[in-house]
Amino acid sequence: MATISSLFSSPNLLHHPKKPINASPKLSLQILKATPFQGSYLKLTSRDSQRLYAVAEEVAADPSSKAAMRVYIGNIPRTVDNAELTKIVEEHGAVEKAEVMYDKYSGRSRRFAFVTAKTVEDANTIVEKLNGTEVGGREIKVNITEKPLLQPDLSLVQAEESQFVDSPHKVYVGNLGKGVTTDTLQKLFAEKAKVLSAKVSRVPGTSKSSGFGFVSFSSEEDVEAAISSFNSTFFEGQRIRVNKA
Repeated sequence: MATISSLFSSPNLLHHPKKPINASPKLSLQILKATPFQGSYLKLTSRDSQRLYAVAEEVAADPSSKAAMRVYIGNIPRTVDNAELTKIVEEHGAVEKAEVMYDKYSGRSRRFAFVTAKTVEDANTIVEKLNGTEVGGREIKVNITEKPLLQPDLSLVQAEESQFVDSPHKVYVGNLGKGVTTDTLQKLFAEKAKVLSAKVSRVPGTSKSSGFGFVSFSSEEDVEAAISSFNSTFFEGQRIRVNKA
């Protein structure tokens, strides 16, 4: 292994052509001397650590986080750009940023965008006012990308499941929005047919919607009426599929 002195005497050592490096023996001894690190850059007391953890917990639980202010807008016309989208959304709430998603190869709009509102209240108002409205002849879907959720009460989900009245006269309803509940689903189909019962399927062990549900009826005529009335129609911002179960 090369010594410190041999390194400094090597002709291959890079140095300034007019100001060669003169390595003194004293400097060499200082380099070779092992000294413990005395810095305090990362030194934290137990109280400091507790404060950091407390701040982290507050940020994680903060309902005004960026996630709660980020709004998804889908099914927009391909001609809508960031500037136009900002104008549309700003009529209902303050906007920090609007970004239309584009295909990286074709450069065409992917027909959806994300908008960051300035406050949680702005985000909620934007969703309330714009979801299900039309832009350029297209019905847009607007929702919060992620909301802080409380621990679900699974007993309510289980009760909802047990209360479902099954029947041989039943339809499957697919592509349901995340906000659709058993109650809203039943009310929708009750407009055109005599409904026995309805349920939204949940992801096992959670209260999260699986995106589909079932509606039961007392007769085959009601089933046919439900399919002809609601298949391929929009419900809470999404085009639903309805067929015999």
